[in-house]
Amino acid sequence: QVQLVESGGGLVQAGGSLRLSCTASGRTFSRYVMGWFRQAPGKEREFVGGINWSGGSTAYADSVKGRFTISRDNAENTVFLQMNNLKPEDTAAYYCAGSLLSSYYSSRANDWGAWGQGTQVTVSS
Repeated sequence: QVQLVESGGGLVQAGGSLRLSCTASGRTFSRYVMGWFRQAPGKEREFVGGINWSGGSTAYADSVKGRFTISRDNAENTVFLQMNNLKPEDTAAYYCAGSLLSSYYSSRANDWGAWGQGTQVTVSS
């Protein structure tokens, strides 16, 4: 399994932007589909979006569609989550996930085998 480390979280005002990064260890990163999930206090972990191995296909939750963009750089073993027009309801811990077997659009957390430690995003109103 790859080891995943997220960075880029922080505090931002509503309407602002943040870019999260997730860097993977190992030489097999390009074989993984990658995804982002988030979890707010007292809520279940929620699928944000995913990207296929090449970066040519992406999928997003309806709640972030048009505001968030996922991309990847296989040469740098990194996947990104660009978040624009942030809203207070986007406040959550954001987790990077990877899988060799799952579909990139799978919203079920149990389908994803590798997880980062999470990075906190807080959006103030």
